[in-house]
Parts: sequence; structure tokens; C-alpha cells
Amino acid sequence: MENHTPTPLPRIHWLVALIPFVALVALQTMVISIFGSDALDGASQTVLLFSAAIAVAIAMIAYKVPWKRIDEAIVENIKTIGIAIIILFLIGAVSGSWMMSGVVPTMIYYGMKIVSPSLFLFITCLLCALVSLVTGSSWTTVATIGIALMGIGTAHGYSMGWTAGAIISGAYFGDKISPLSDTTVLASSVGEVPLFKHIRYMLITTVPSFVIALTIFLIASLLHKSDGGVQSALFAEGLQNVFVISPWLLLVPVAAAVLIALRMPAVIVLFLSALIAGIVMLFVQPDLVAQIGEGDSYRGLITTYYNSTSIDTGNEVLNGLVQTRGMRGMLSTVFLIFCAATFGGVLAGAGMIQSITSALARGISGRRSLVSATVGTGLFSNMVTGDQYLSIVLTGNIFKKLYKEKGFEGRLLSRSTEDSATVTSVLVPWNTCGMTQSLVLHVPTITYLPYCFFNIVSPLMSITVAMLGYKIFRREDNEEEKTDRKG
Repeated sequence: MENHTPTPLPRIHWLVALIPFVALVALQTMVISIFGSDALDGASQTVLLFSAAIAVAIAMIAYKVPWKRIDEAIVENIKTIGIAIIILFLIGAVSGSWMMSGVVPTMIYYGMKIVSPSLFLFITCLLCALVSLVTGSSWTTVATIGIALMGIGTAHGYSMGWTAGAIISGAYFGDKISPLSDTTVLASSVGEVPLFKHIRYMLITTVPSFVIALTIFLIASLLHKSDGGVQSALFAEGLQNVFVISPWLLLVPVAAAVLIALRMPAVIVLFLSALIAGIVMLFVQPDLVAQIGEGDSYRGLITTYYNSTSIDTGNEVLNGLVQTRGMRGMLSTVFLIFCAATFGGVLAGAGMIQSITSALARGISGRRSLVSATVGTGLFSNMVTGDQYLSIVLTGNIFKKLYKEKGFEGRLLSRSTEDSATVTSVLVPWNTCGMTQSLVLHVPTITYLPYCFFNIVSPLMSITVAMLGYKIFRREDNEEEKTDRKG
């Protein structure tokens, strides 16, 4: 019988394994300085492929790693991104149809009247947290209510970075602790921890991080000197000149909320949301649809789904807010996902990621260094793989055995993984999350990054709690069972 046992991975020194990553960071820095935010339209993707080529050359020439092994790892990585690509295209369709049907303009119009400028960032963060907690999806939250809140924030005179930071902070808080979140389920399964036990344990680090973020947004809101009264009036006038504004249009997001309450998969919720908005658009905004389709309403409808649209509202700032990208606008993100999956697959197939993390593991002596290494690996994985799902799986699998050997609970691993891999993904410009939220909100990742306080504080809080030793027990202490009985 033929032996199909794969050959063991070569022992690549961790300093050598760092070369492709150093090349990636250096090249990304260069293309961003040259192209700015336009780097994500192709330059960053090229850099990922070039860095992958460097890794392939090192692995195959210096360490005789067979191409078949690398090829299989790339294919395995790409298999995991299929659903993300579908969701991306549907987000493009939803953002276009919700905008041109008048749903988002209506939300902006009434939101400007209801939301106080002196509490705007605080309310934005809280509202996005609630929506994300119910939906279990930060992407869906940002693509729907997030777009409307960007418009309201601009009308009240807030910078795009502050508003986007509040939206993303709230969205990722809800996503992180929602039992409906795929990342939460994934992290708990990788750590071999029951879902709700994982969520309860995460509250120890997640709630303080969110409170700190909310406090910052509250202070920033109270200190904000808004001259947005005139701007809000101009926005309201511009929206009314182009769109039919009606509270009845709010039934579309209500329908989406019902679908979410029924626990429909994200793909189905987004598809039906786009479909309903498209039907509403034909009946409520017929003149606008005909204008987009150059006289043909059905052509205008399809164009809204897949292509970019721009409407002249008479206000230059508002024109940018109501402009949409459609599904075609997501192609650069899809390109990025494939390139990131290729880069991550090469590093995994060559054994480079394993070499780096093994080097980290050798320096671990206790809970502080263990959690710090886990958090660092989560961030590192987001930077080298470009995908939060791959980062969660990679971080969990690398440290699972080590946590058991050191005698720590699985829920410490699952929490540390989420505190890093889940929340920092949106801070990396070439990560699928960073790229997607940047496109949807029309704000460069580097612009909103300093204001994503929840995402920045969470990994630091995880390390801080580990240093304090609060609610961190060894398996032999049987404290886990005692805590569960009390809870």
C-alpha cells in the first residue's frame, strides 16, 4: 500500500521566517506613501503577492519545500473565504439599494433631528453596539445603520475619523459578545469552550474596554462645538430635493430586523434586504431610478445593485455621502482577500508561521507571557494572513496545546484570541475587515484607526487582566466549576 503520509515541515529559523513579513510591511509602507488610500485599488494586493513570492523562493530554494505542499495550503485558505466574498457582494448591493431607495437618506434626515450633536458619538457607539449584538455581525451593522450615522455625523460637524471610530467600536463590541456572531462561535469552538461560558468569561475584559471607549466618546461629544445647524439644514434640503423622504421607508430596516430576529443567516438577510429595497425603489423613487438607468427604470435598478451611482444634491459634501459603489465596488476587496489568502497559505505551507510562533512559545513562562504572546499572535496573524477567520483559527490552534501543558483553561485561550484576532482585524488596511469597512464608510483605515478606542483597548485590557490574575485559574484548581455554580 502506498504511503501518503506528508513529509514533515522544515525547521525554518524564525528570523528567516520573518523576512516575507518584513518585506510586506516595508512594501506596504512604500505604496501607501506613494498612492495613499488608492493603494488598496491594486498596489497593496500586488505587494501581498510579491511578499508571497519571496516566501515561496525562500521555502523552495533554501529549504526544499515541495510546491505541492504550498499549493495545497493556498487552496485550503481560499476555501475558507467563499462565504465572505458572497457577503461582500451582497453588502455592495444593500448599500446601493438602501441609498437609492431613500432608506438611508430617510434615516439621515430624521436622525439629524433626533440625535443631539452634544451626545452624537456616545449615542452612535451605543446604537451600533446594540444593533451588532442583535445581528451578530459588525459588517451588517456598518453597512446599514453605519452609513446613515456617517451622514448624520458629517451634518453635525464631526470628522469622518471620529464618527467611523464610534461606529466601528460599537459594531465590534456587539459582534464580539453576540451568540449569533460567527467569530464568537469560531473562537469558542477553537478553544473547545461552550459558547455561553466563553461569552461570560469575555465580559471580564470586554465590558471595561467598552466603558472606556464610551467614556471617551461621551467626553469628545460634550466638548464638540457644533456649527452643524446650518449644515444639517443644507443636508435636509439637499435630501428632500433628490429623494422622497418618508417614515414608511423605515419599514425596510424593520423588515431586516425581523429577519435577524428569526436568526436567518447573514447571506439571506442581506439578499432579502437588497431585494426589498429594490422593489421599494421602483415604486417610491421612480424618477431617480429612471435617471440612473438613462430613462429605463429596470436598467436603473440593476445598475444600482452592481455599479457605482452618483447623484447631484446641490451640496458637494452630501454628494459624497450618497454616492454608492454597488457590487462592482467590492471587486478590489475581493482581489485583496484572494491575495491575502495566498500570502497566508504560503506562510502556513512553508511552515514559517509555525516557526515564528514556536519561537514565541519558548519564551513563555506564565500567564502574563502566555496571554501576551496569544494577543501578539492574533494581531500578527491579522497582518500576515489578512483575514480575521484565519487569524482566529491559526492563533487558537497554535496555543491550544501550550495552554493545556501550562494548565490553563480553554476559555482563557478563547478570550485572548477574541480580544486580539477579532477586534484588531479592522485596524489593518489590507485585512478583509479593514478594507471592507473603509470602502463601506468611505473613510481610509488609517484615518479611523486612532479613534477605534474599543478595538485598541481590548487587547491591552486582556494583557492587563492577565497581569492582575483576576479570574484566571489553573485547571487543577477546579475553580471553573465553582464559578459556574455561582453564575
